[in-house]
Amino acid sequence: MNYKRINDILSTDEKIDVFYQNRPVWIQGVSDTIAKIGFVDTFEEKDVSINELTE
Repeated sequence: MNYKRINDILSTDEKIDVFYQNRPVWIQGVSDTIAKIGFVDTFEEKDVSINELTE
């Protein structure tokens, strides 16, 4: 995924499924190359490279 697409996802009211290593996540914030994510199935949070996220 790229920075522009993540900003599109964050700015829409639509529900868009995003995954990190095949686990569903929500995006809490983004910088140039790093996204702060939260896992849907746990309370775990992590900073990951945006190119590791998929739809």
